[in-house]
Order: sequence, then C-alpha cells, then structure tokens
Amino acid sequence: MSILKSAAAPNHAIILLVDDNKMGLAARRSVLEELGHTVVTANNGLDGLEKAMAQKFDLVVTDWKMPKVDGLELIRRLREGVHTGPIILLSGFADGVGLREESSGADAVVQKSANEIQMLLRAVKSLLSNKLVRKPPSLARSDSEGESGAAAPRVPKPKAK
Repeated sequence: MSILKSAAAPNHAIILLVDDNKMGLAARRSVLEELGHTVVTANNGLDGLEKAMAQKFDLVVTDWKMPKVDGLELIRRLREGVHTGPIILLSGFADGVGLREESSGADAVVQKSANEIQMLLRAVKSLLSNKLVRKPPSLARSDSEGESGAAAPRVPKPKAK
C-alpha cells in the first residue's frame, strides 16, 4: 500500500504551508493536494502570518529556519489568537536542538529526513482527526527547570478509568 493511500485524509482541509525552500514547498504541497487538501503556500514566516490573518486555515505546517520570521516566532504569533487550529513544525534540526511540541508550541514536530513525508502525513491525519490544539510554550522558565534552562523530564498523566 502506498504512503498516500495509507494516510488518506479523514476530511479535506485548507492548509497553510510555510517554507522558504521552494522545492520542499512544492513537494509537500503536491503530496497534500493529492490527498484532496487545499494548500496555500507562503515563502517565509511573515508572509505566512499575513495569510493566516487574512484567511482561516484548518492546519498550519511551517518550517523552522526561515528569513524575516522563523517558525517558532510564527507559531507564537499564531497562538496569540490569529490561528486556533493545529500546527506542525518541520525542521532538519529538530532532533539535534531538541525541538519538541512542549518547547515549540506546535502540536507536532516532524524531523526532515528520508521518512519526512510519511511522518508529515501521519501528523496531518492525526491532527485533523483529533482537532487537538496545544497551548503556547511558556516564555519564562518554570520552577522545574534547572540552571541550564532544560525542562525537567515529562511525567505522563495517569490514565482515566
């Protein structure tokens, strides 16, 4: 079974796709449109923010490293009330710099790699099905952070009975 068939969209969404890499933008757009989604693209975070202010999107997918406004700043601004839906952060540096959902404000973080498309499609399907939206990351260090600024390990919540 192909990646596209196994990740078929539960519904057709309007997706804002933000990336300064034109080839990556075109490839991701093509895959998402093949699944039936409507995709609007932006070439940097500032362009993405302007488009999000002008139109409602079901999902935002953004790269991290971009000129003008990077992905983390874009997420922060979107979470201030511009966009209430889910957000996916893409980065080739996610694992190396420890980008996680908790620290980025994104609902999912996808590492750019050979498995990127499969992971992106899985995240898109999951987020559009669940409509889960994460709270913005804390700008101030919490008491659980040590002097290094690294967050304490996350303790899983007990399962409800």
